[in-house]
Amino acid sequence: MGTRVSFFKNIDKTTVFIYLCMVIIGWFSIYAAEVKELHQSMFDFSQTYGKQFVWILTALVLATVIFTIDVKFFPTFAYIIFGIGIISLIGVLLFGTTVNASKSWFHIGGIAIQPAEFVKYATALALARLIYDTKSRTRNFKALLKPSALVAIPVLLIFLQNDTGTALVFAAFVIVFYREGYIPGWLLILGILAVFLFVLTLLFNEFYIIGGLTAAFLVSIFFLRKKPSVIKQLFLILILINAYVYVVDYVYEEVLQPHQKMRIAVLIDENIDLRGAGYNLHQSKIAIGSGGMWGKGFLQGTQTKFSFVPEQGTDFIFCTIGEEWGFMGSLVIVFLFVFLLIRIIILAERQRSVFSRIFGYSLAGIIFFHFLVNIGMTIGLVPVIGIPLPFISYGGSSLWAFTIFLFTFLKLDSKRLELM
Repeated sequence: MGTRVSFFKNIDKTTVFIYLCMVIIGWFSIYAAEVKELHQSMFDFSQTYGKQFVWILTALVLATVIFTIDVKFFPTFAYIIFGIGIISLIGVLLFGTTVNASKSWFHIGGIAIQPAEFVKYATALALARLIYDTKSRTRNFKALLKPSALVAIPVLLIFLQNDTGTALVFAAFVIVFYREGYIPGWLLILGILAVFLFVLTLLFNEFYIIGGLTAAFLVSIFFLRKKPSVIKQLFLILILINAYVYVVDYVYEEVLQPHQKMRIAVLIDENIDLRGAGYNLHQSKIAIGSGGMWGKGFLQGTQTKFSFVPEQGTDFIFCTIGEEWGFMGSLVIVFLFVFLLIRIIILAERQRSVFSRIFGYSLAGIIFFHFLVNIGMTIGLVPVIGIPLPFISYGGSSLWAFTIFLFTFLKLDSKRLELM
């Protein structure tokens, strides 16, 4: 009895409660998105919602198993788990199945497994162990080489699978590098500005952007004429920005694939190719907008019921929530994710072990990226790249991977006084 009490005493119940809320909301949303007239039972295992129920049950079993494992297992076997993940990525390139033009799935009987989902977890473990093992506490660009190389290995293999969306998720590890002091704050801000300038370059002709920047520079000379050193620095920045603008234009025209350029074009002008590349986003915005403030009600969404939105149980699950539960229901989902992220960061900051803290920030970064991009692409703020909404979208690989990720961190947190 004492062991059982200790088990429940140490686990962070707030985070578990948020997790359960998300999983249940996801299951009901998948049912609303995929329900068939001849298969109306939520426990019909021939349908996606019945299968998701099985994934949920098995995910809970996995969560329980994680809490029975000795906490030292995770740092001890971090590299081995990462190695297995890399082997699985190589294996799927050789023996995997192509789905939606991406060779990223293993089909075992009637079950489809996507190794890349689990490799995010494996990379977080290995990265935490690598930084934990670093003897020197110096944090600079040279020290960043090994951690960056470790993250780059799975990214390259996933790119080879033609799964750009999943590969981009690994950019979330930048949050870890910033937290651990590898990347200064000004560089992070510079990166955000670079993204902003990238979007501007796509929206406007590069000559207008360069002309505007040059005019701003000439005006600044008048006010800073008594500070020649500052003027020289601004001139250098102007040259670098102009070069960046031309690089962005070149990459867009010469490097990106036609379908990637079309996704960006749709983001800029949603009325492009409404029957082709722009169809998903157009129908998504109609579905979410039609929900109004309070939504149409459970199982009452016409866009959802008649399958106007493709992938509405997976990548576009947020459309179902927006249509049936409206702005307020969508706000609840956003609130749950924000609350979960804040909670994970609070737990990460109270860790005594560097390994646990880094792993916690990796978890927060990955969930934040999925949350931001998935919801952003359904409302036209980011290109459609096809990644699931954690704990809510249909899919065993995603649910299992995020469950293992989250509950491993909760296990580390429950034993934080034993890890140094």
